[in-house]
Amino acid sequence: MIVTVASGKGGTGKTTVAVNLALAVAGAAKAGQGNDRVTLLDCDVEEPNAHLFLKPLLERRREVGVLTPVIDETRCTHCRRCAEVCAFHALAVLGNQVLIFAELCHGCGSCTLNCPEGAIREELRTTGVVEEGRAGAINFVHGILNVGEAMALPVIREVKKNATEANGEGLVILDAPPGTSCPVVECLRGADYALMVTEPTPFGLHDLKLAVEVARDQLGLPVGVVVNRDGAGDDGVDDYCRKEGLPILLRIPLDRRIAEVCSDGVLLVSALPEYGSQLVALYQRIREKVGR
Repeated sequence: MIVTVASGKGGTGKTTVAVNLALAVAGAAKAGQGNDRVTLLDCDVEEPNAHLFLKPLLERRREVGVLTPVIDETRCTHCRRCAEVCAFHALAVLGNQVLIFAELCHGCGSCTLNCPEGAIREELRTTGVVEEGRAGAINFVHGILNVGEAMALPVIREVKKNATEANGEGLVILDAPPGTSCPVVECLRGADYALMVTEPTPFGLHDLKLAVEVARDQLGLPVGVVVNRDGAGDDGVDDYCRKEGLPILLRIPLDRRIAEVCSDGVLLVSALPEYGSQLVALYQRIREKVGR
């Protein structure tokens, strides 16, 4: 089962929920209360931070990127066909010169396929890395986008390949980036359940609505909600979830102890074990909803 932990708004505690859910379920399996294999994929490739909490032993590292065109000037006739078929305007032909804007290239291969002279080949342009390892019983993978790169999707897709490989063998948790843009949609696509982390503030409510629209209304995923810093704001989130029929699966109160634990990079379920059983119960409710 694949669960994507997302949030329309940044800073709501999404990674806190993802890493502690992974540890709680893995701990329950170790204690004989389940046999679920747990895999955590940190897909927030622009600023991954799950490793700061889980402290995994990273055993494998590989470069990933985008296949970008390289022009063979000895064969190119400057017919402009490559520029015409490029939907992302990554090529331009000026006179007898072909300009390639590599940062705009999505690696679709259309230019290579359509070149009548066969003057284009593709080479991998590295845009990031994927690192894999283990954090105790948890399989861990995260992606790191190179500084200055604009497109996170190629790195996220490489991280997500581990979800395909692990699916059917327990729980796969995707820690998605904040927002509702293309990287988040990619993390939600193919998931069995979307777990939205929010806070009871007007900003939290506004962005929760956007995230639910993407996950439930556009992608057709079942959605559950975790309210973090419960008690800090108003009842807007509760009213919205009640109206929309969204289950609130967990409430994490506004508690100084939790803030201190997280700021020290300590796992919540280790410092405050009572949250372990609550997260396992949350997982069981998701399983019942998904039917697995």
